[in-house]
Amino acid sequence: MHIGTSGWSYDHWENVLYPPKTPARDRLAHYVRAFDTVELNASFYRWPRVETFEGWRERLPYGFRLTVKAPRGLTHAKRLHEPEVWIERIAAAWHELGDKRGVLLVQTHPNHARDDARLDYFLGALPSWLPVAVEFRHPSWHHEAVYALLEKHGAAYVVLSGAGLPCVLKATAPFVYVRLHGPDHDHLYAGSYSDDDLRWWAHRMGEWAASGHEVWAYFNNDGHGHAVRNAQTLRALIG
Repeated sequence: MHIGTSGWSYDHWENVLYPPKTPARDRLAHYVRAFDTVELNASFYRWPRVETFEGWRERLPYGFRLTVKAPRGLTHAKRLHEPEVWIERIAAAWHELGDKRGVLLVQTHPNHARDDARLDYFLGALPSWLPVAVEFRHPSWHHEAVYALLEKHGAAYVVLSGAGLPCVLKATAPFVYVRLHGPDHDHLYAGSYSDDDLRWWAHRMGEWAASGHEVWAYFNNDGHGHAVRNAQTLRALIG
């Protein structure tokens, strides 16, 4: 099981995860004392230089895994079309991460409707050694044929929790990837999961693990430090 949060550097996490007045440059050092994985979201807005990935490999402790969100240039501007240039950059970064590699998270544009041929080509163009999870935001993608396509390529369907998002408990790869965007029914990234909610998720993840799946789960409800507390509680429930 790998349980963490989406991102680690938030001002409002002072007195939740960081001591007061912690400089931004020191926040990661505090984060790695509490968790063994994180989902990097800044890469979606601006893809880091290769040297930055090398630096993370050297800074992160043994056993820590960095999951990276694919750039919006690939997923939102190009919508997975002609992905070769981006795949080359991503593969170079993955090489530099070395033993700190997690999963590549690919989140499609909300208006990107189902296109099996394009998804098939994209997944087939990725290096076979690069684990990938795909988060679909357009409802047309939630179809058995799409799940079968993911399974064909060993790519994980991202299981979602959040306002207006379908919660489909589907395992299409040797690992399961879960993104918890908050329990609020009206707004994404809002609210704190109750202990009963987290106990339910702990049971689901335990079932996946018992069936031989590696599990990656990230909380994205960062407001008021909810993601930190929820991730810590889930870890404790799973034991």
